[in-house]
Amino acid sequence: MKKEQKFETKIIHDGYSSKDFHGSLVPPIYQTSTFSFETAEQGERRFRGEEDGYIYTRLGNPTVKMLEDRIASLENAEAGLAFGSGMAAVSAVLISLTKSNDHILCSQGVYGCTFGLLQMMQEKYGISHSFSMMQTREQIEEAIKPETACIYVETPINPTMLLIDLQLVVEIAKERNIPVVVDNTFSSPYLQNPIDFGCDIVVHSATKYIGGHGDVIAGLIVGKADTIKNIAMTTLKDIGGVLSPFDAWLLIRGLKTLPVRMDRHCDNAEKIVDELKKHSKIESIYYPGDEESPAFDVMKKQMRRGGGLISFKIKGNKEEAQRLLNELQLIKIAVSLGDAETLIQHPATMTHAVVPKESREQMGITDNLIRLSVGLESWEDIWNDLNQALNQI
Repeated sequence: MKKEQKFETKIIHDGYSSKDFHGSLVPPIYQTSTFSFETAEQGERRFRGEEDGYIYTRLGNPTVKMLEDRIASLENAEAGLAFGSGMAAVSAVLISLTKSNDHILCSQGVYGCTFGLLQMMQEKYGISHSFSMMQTREQIEEAIKPETACIYVETPINPTMLLIDLQLVVEIAKERNIPVVVDNTFSSPYLQNPIDFGCDIVVHSATKYIGGHGDVIAGLIVGKADTIKNIAMTTLKDIGGVLSPFDAWLLIRGLKTLPVRMDRHCDNAEKIVDELKKHSKIESIYYPGDEESPAFDVMKKQMRRGGGLISFKIKGNKEEAQRLLNELQLIKIAVSLGDAETLIQHPATMTHAVVPKESREQMGITDNLIRLSVGLESWEDIWNDLNQALNQI
């Protein structure tokens, strides 16, 4: 029996054997839109689902399949599915799980475009949504409605870094046969595996830590094989938000260094948090890996480390927050995360600008909140740049 391999080994080798591809160490890119059939009868069988094989890249592609199999393995799931963006993945999942007059229960705080999608689904199709802090059993149970079709969770939440106890959410959801969907983008499969806690579907904006180099837009989901197949043959196939073979190849390449990168992201973030604590211009810090964080106990329970994202509030207003960003020299002002470069952004006017001010403030997204994606540079250089900017506000 083959011994189970460690994460760091699986992320490089799972789902690919060079023996099957003329000894090529690196997986090939099947840059093709369609696939030919040996006979008309074979084409008929494949379209009927009676024979495995490729038909058309919107319906499946060998390079994309390698990526899907690998992410499923890393998340301890039965199957995976790739999309052209993180929002394509989120949209496909929520559309597949709901119908008119259903309800989606969300964690208190979601990505701005997810919020926009929820608003559109409510206005156009009568699929309502509500938010819950989800910090206690009572909060979750009170928020569930008879028409609740799924529970959608971000943890850590973007950008407040609040954590949700996945074991608690799943326990309550299973009692009511409600599927649980988790956006695991901030953690990556290296730091957190929601499937292990009984969650049904895990979503990633693969643009972030999985890609890791700021050069690809993509989304991934994992879950049970029948669930993933249903999404593949309905919302993915018919809406068409598919991933290109070349982008899949970039993600396969990026994944190989995920453990090394995530360890460095975490190391740097921990050091930056220590320095921020000492600075007079900082009002509060939100980082689940900090022992002083109220989220620390949940982090220890379901994450391996605190991650590479830090949010903090400065002692000041929107203008001073923007001035801080403008004074930076090394750190880039950009709304993504998980890149080699350290990135900083102002959520209230950028990623969450679509969220109404009252709702933003309920989520904890105030005008003095900053989100920092700590990169792979020397942590001393990151801090020196941040420190000199803080000293000018």
